[in-house]
Amino acid sequence: MEFTASQIASFIDGQIIGDESTVITGVSPIENGESGHLSFIAQDRFSHFLDTSKCSVIIVSEKLIDKVTYNPTLIVVKDAYLSFQILMNLYQEMQGRKEGIETGSSIHDTAVIGEKAYIGAFTYVSEKARIGEGSQIYPHVYIGKGVKIGKNCKIDSGARIYDYCIIGDNCVIHSNTVVGGDGFGFQPTAEGFKKIPQLGNVIIEDDVEIGSNCSIDRATIGSTIIGKGTKIDNLIQIAHNVKIGQNNVIAAQAGIAGSTTIGDWNQIGGQVGVVGHIKIGNQVKIQAQSGVNSSVNDKETLYGSPAISYNDYLRNYVHFRNFTEIVRRINNLENTSKDKTNE
Repeated sequence: MEFTASQIASFIDGQIIGDESTVITGVSPIENGESGHLSFIAQDRFSHFLDTSKCSVIIVSEKLIDKVTYNPTLIVVKDAYLSFQILMNLYQEMQGRKEGIETGSSIHDTAVIGEKAYIGAFTYVSEKARIGEGSQIYPHVYIGKGVKIGKNCKIDSGARIYDYCIIGDNCVIHSNTVVGGDGFGFQPTAEGFKKIPQLGNVIIEDDVEIGSNCSIDRATIGSTIIGKGTKIDNLIQIAHNVKIGQNNVIAAQAGIAGSTTIGDWNQIGGQVGVVGHIKIGNQVKIQAQSGVNSSVNDKETLYGSPAISYNDYLRNYVHFRNFTEIVRRINNLENTSKDKTNE
């Protein structure tokens, strides 16, 4: 698809410096710009590319403009990164959505498929499942009994949505993620560990995105809940009866144990481990590889395992790095003190 600089500027309310008729046919990272391509610069450390990039058109934050003319055509906006995101979303929408039911899919007679939905080949939709208007279910997806999927969702190939789980509107679930698998519930007995039936479900609220190869377990009873607007990276485990609030971000390889409650607007780093049956407040930041084993108040920033205050961790880590030298100095002081005592 081809666009002129003028057309692009109109999409993002930008001001043009240069030739507004310049045509772009592709997009490049600013470091590897190509003629005929579009890129963006939002940070000062990349501003030198305004003079050296081969890109024909660059979207740039207004704070970085310091002269009248430049070699490429510029589209000046308040926030280049945000404007570039807007363009990418517009472009994705222009690609259109698939509609209809492909040959090879299997849909139970009692299932309800909304208007303009797409069901890919080799997808199985079980009895009494409901798929909302405009939702895209790609090939090789399993939709269990009584599942409800809202409007304009995208379920990528290989995902599995188990019985009675509920997914809101505008959700994205990437490939090979399992929603509603059994929680890890076993009762120790003299004969071994006996399985506890997992009779609940998973509720995923509106505008949630879940990466690939995640496991979100159904509740033992009640629901495991993922709140509105939450974004979950790849390779994440969320155990049974966990309740996650709104607008959280959780990075790859994190694990949250059963019955833990997490508030709103939290940031959980990669490989974080959270024990079960605790409560994490709102606007908490947990640094990567931390282990959280007790409840956390609002607006705390944690680091370490077990996790402590981020600032305390950094101060203590300075001493830890010098621990051998500190022990040597203490031993020398003790020996000096003993020598003086014996004199």
